[in-house]
Amino acid sequence: MTAKKEQHRSKRVEVNGWVVLDKPTGITSTHAVSRLKRIYNGKKAGHAGTLDPLASGILPIAFGEATKTVPYVQDGEKAYRFTVLWGAETNTDDSDGEVVARSELRPERATIEALLPRFRGTISQKPPAFSAIKVNGERAYDLAREGEIVDLAARIVTIHELEIVSMEGDETVFETRCGKGTYVRAIARDLGRELGCFGHVTALRRTRVGPFVEADAVPLADLEDPATAEKALLRVEAGLGELTRILVDRTDAARLRRGQGMLLRGADAPFEGQAYAVCGGVVIAIGMIEGAELVPARVFNLPF
Repeated sequence: MTAKKEQHRSKRVEVNGWVVLDKPTGITSTHAVSRLKRIYNGKKAGHAGTLDPLASGILPIAFGEATKTVPYVQDGEKAYRFTVLWGAETNTDDSDGEVVARSELRPERATIEALLPRFRGTISQKPPAFSAIKVNGERAYDLAREGEIVDLAARIVTIHELEIVSMEGDETVFETRCGKGTYVRAIARDLGRELGCFGHVTALRRTRVGPFVEADAVPLADLEDPATAEKALLRVEAGLGELTRILVDRTDAARLRRGQGMLLRGADAPFEGQAYAVCGGVVIAIGMIEGAELVPARVFNLPF
């Protein structure tokens, strides 16, 4: 490592918390994380759920100790608003790809709505060939770009809601609320095939990721203002909004930080499942409640 790189890295500071970025179209999620690391001068950062360059909307970015909560955000529900153009299917299932099939047919709204129940609930979905899924250690989209035939296995996903928002010309706007691992591009592709007219996504916006909603999102350009950036940095706890919160005293906090379980008392005692402990407004640990004991699975190194 050169002296210049060492000097640059040494200037990074400890930043802990979440920023709910409203990612613009045209940049990758990795590029967005790099931009925010520069803005906050943070040592460590990562995102919860990749957004394609074509997509905009919520991209939660975790700094420092908040990166330990990324899996809990990624496992949460997601919501999208997306536009499907009928009449053509592409090899990427969006407008960035090459057209591989065409049709002169155009669906009526009633026909689409009659089909939607088959796309709700727990269904089998085949991911797009151009996706971040790894095949023998390589990203599927890298293999597809090199001309290899990528045939990904179908997987079980959950789609809680899928509704038409509007229709105009050859395009239909949908909103969906779904679980982890669902590909909106695959919904568009499969709808088009079932309707016999083909289709692909031309616009995609994510409006929810776990506990974070559209109202929380801050545009990238706004974060260049130091005052806005400071206000936008949420506490580490923000990523755990869908888990049960348990208040603990300093004695129990010390036990949890040593990896030891703590007995629950009162209203918390009958509960079972995932929870996190807080002391003095600071997250101490995430764990499972087994019987009447909170057993830590992840411990945080934050001052309290």
